[in-house]
Amino acid sequence: MPEVSRFYGIVIRMYFADHSPPHFHAEYGEYEALISIEELRVISGGLPSRAFGLVREWALLHQTELAALWNKGQQLDPLTKIEPLP
Repeated sequence: MPEVSRFYGIVIRMYFADHSPPHFHAEYGEYEALISIEELRVISGGLPSRAFGLVREWALLHQTELAALWNKGQQLDPLTKIEPLP
């Protein structure tokens, strides 16, 4: 599963040709959550509230890029990196 970003110990990944709805995986230590790109809500799993806040802040800044990467992944095209939170 390609890593698309990493910041503050959080790793953001996407699977190629993954199931709907469009989402990304956020990992923080032993926690993992699937997060909807459109609604920026947890679909399954979970993160500590501070980590989820950082992921949501990052995703709000890059929501258009995340949607474009989702589409690329569905086509099995290589995924590019997205800038981390500063």
